[in-house]
Amino acid sequence: MTDTDATPETEELARHAAKMAKKKAARDKIMAGKEGEKGLIIVHTGAGKGKSSSGFGMILRCIAHGMPCAVVQFIKGAWDTGERRLLTTHFADLCQFHAMGEGFTWETQDKARDIAAAKAGWEKAKELIRDPSIRLVLLDEINIALRYGYLDLDEVLAFLAEEKPPLTHAVLTGRNAAEALIEAADLVTEMTLVKHPFRAGIKAQAGVEF
Repeated sequence: MTDTDATPETEELARHAAKMAKKKAARDKIMAGKEGEKGLIIVHTGAGKGKSSSGFGMILRCIAHGMPCAVVQFIKGAWDTGERRLLTTHFADLCQFHAMGEGFTWETQDKARDIAAAKAGWEKAKELIRDPSIRLVLLDEINIALRYGYLDLDEVLAFLAEEKPPLTHAVLTGRNAAEALIEAADLVTEMTLVKHPFRAGIKAQAGVEF
């Protein structure tokens, strides 16, 4: 095809191909310098939905790769969730699941009991994180326990900095993550609330919230 045969459509396709080739070359150059691996401290926070859901998505990725992983639930332990059913029924060989909480603090109405449950959850979490064979530990809703002062933030930060094995990932979920935790983390995502059906009078539903 000569230049005179080119149509606007073919010219646009050629421009697009050239643009994508440049992007690929730039991306390949960036990726060439990314060779190391590191166990990450990952925080999912914010008022929007999806913090725990994202954490459980990473748990499923670990399972798909045959990587041992674990879950410690600090608040929702009393809930019969889909994630809990799936993991304990089908993937117990790869994923340990420890539901340590008894519900939100307004449900138990017993601060001492909530603190005891949170501390028991943290002891189990430390045990799992220390195990170098476990590649990822999800600390579900631990940010809520930290916010209420049920756990000592400085202790949690010191443990993650000093005792977490180099290749172990720790995922901490829950709204209102402490600034010190955000600063210490390698990866932080804030879920932003735009709309939620609860505000329209729709209750939490199986398959969406639990």
